[in-house]
Amino acid sequence: MSYLIDTHAHIDMYENWEEIVEDAQQNGIKKIVIPSVEEQYFQKIINIINSNDNLYGMLGIFPTEAKTWDDNILDKMKELASNKKIVAIGEIGLDYYWDKTFVDKQKDIFVKQIKLANELDLPIVIHDREAHKDCFDIIKELGVKNNKVLFHCFSGSPEFAMECVKKGWYIALGGVVTFKNAIKAKEVAKTIPLSHLVLETDSPYLTPVPFRGKENRPAYVRYVAEEIAQLREVNIEEIIETTTQNAEKFFGII
Repeated sequence: MSYLIDTHAHIDMYENWEEIVEDAQQNGIKKIVIPSVEEQYFQKIINIINSNDNLYGMLGIFPTEAKTWDDNILDKMKELASNKKIVAIGEIGLDYYWDKTFVDKQKDIFVKQIKLANELDLPIVIHDREAHKDCFDIIKELGVKNNKVLFHCFSGSPEFAMECVKKGWYIALGGVVTFKNAIKAKEVAKTIPLSHLVLETDSPYLTPVPFRGKENRPAYVRYVAEEIAQLREVNIEEIIETTTQNAEKFFGII
């Protein structure tokens, strides 16, 4: 059986992260990519990915942390990105759900991190919550090397997903696609080309059915694959094999 990749799991948020990783690997999830959201966790993520050949990391400042931004963070990111196991700048982007009082600041930090990714020749992983057009327009205007853009925890419409795919960008789906009322996510899962889809958990958040309401973990990415296979009416092996190949290609972790 092919192995799975969890392209987005906050392993650094677990006290028992070693057990979480072991559980994932025992359940066929061979590789995990760990995003960062705040500077204070950069070094912990570096330590974790250095401890296991199948763990990889990203560097980035989450949009709601833009208020705490200091341009020295760019120098820190550039320094730490010399580690070959840092495979992307993320998660970065825009979030208009909680607080719209500092949108311009969010955009400024987003732009700076995209430019850094281009300088370092790294992909970007996007957090986009209720900011679809602005995220799209900023990325389109700046451009990203090799079109390596991944919309994490995609929450847009099938139409928006297809606009992203037309640009050569990738879509990540997680536990939300298993939720009964997640109509948009299910439609996206059914309609986008499989060649532009990867899987994630966003652990410890957004736990899929049948574990919804409990703490999420990378081992549960299999339930995401199963749901998408059912929605597309294909064998789960096709979903696993293709999304794994997509993830390895996107992050350069073959």
